[in-house]
Amino acid sequence: MTGDRWAAVDRSLGRTGTTQADGVRRYGFPRSDLNVQLDGVTIKPALALGSWAAFHPMGDQVMVMGDLVLTHEEVNSVMSRLLASGYTITALHNHLLRSAPATMYMHISGHGDPVKLATALREALSASRTPLAAPSRDSQPPSAGAGSSPPIALDTAALDQLMGTKGKPNGGVYQFSFPRAEKPTDGGRPAPASMGTATAINFQPTGSGRAAITGDFVLTAAEVDPVLRELRTNAIEVTALHNHMLRDQPRLFFMHFWGHDDAAKLARGLRAALDKTNVTRPGAS
Repeated sequence: MTGDRWAAVDRSLGRTGTTQADGVRRYGFPRSDLNVQLDGVTIKPALALGSWAAFHPMGDQVMVMGDLVLTHEEVNSVMSRLLASGYTITALHNHLLRSAPATMYMHISGHGDPVKLATALREALSASRTPLAAPSRDSQPPSAGAGSSPPIALDTAALDQLMGTKGKPNGGVYQFSFPRAEKPTDGGRPAPASMGTATAINFQPTGSGRAAITGDFVLTAAEVDPVLRELRTNAIEVTALHNHMLRDQPRLFFMHFWGHDDAAKLARGLRAALDKTNVTRPGAS
């Protein structure tokens, strides 16, 4: 994909994407219009309300994967437009429990001309209240190469030590990403970490050293039970367990979680669960 082609995709989506080291170009659509509350916490877009789409170049075409954050009322209008334009819906489910308003997460897949796919995606999102003005880089999705961020009111050095790698600030949230050690594929095509196949762990500070945590563990079948047990042993809620893709190899399951407690305590529980998985730790110290 040439720079001119990416510029056309950027124009179609109304924002500039961020090209990853693996060549995938990521776009964020934060739901900054929503005021979602959960256990007294106002959820920041970078914690759990960031729609995103990733474009993986394959010659003159692309494979697109994404995750769209939608209210209940928006789901089927957006879905119909996506289906009409050739996208496949690969999953639809919750990630959180008890949140108000409730949000659903629609996972999408497409393959073809990048500009046509980008245009169709924006048209589908226009059936929701997703803000379509270009966001700041601070509200890009995890692993998208966020820009500056407000100061994180947590001991991030301690979190880095506990998690075994260095996190990144993004939109007031401290984020960790752990790619699978395998090389996942979907439909026989590479599905690298920037396409949504890395374990994502997010900390949103809530004061006095406490944090709200959410994200998802990306697991093989053999890892599901051990990780679930570690999370519950450490008083971290498991909020969803499901697929995101349809033709992935190895078969991957996505386990979402929630907690609100002392950040270091939560990090120790997350690390215990993470150690049950076959991941890499880029930038580990």
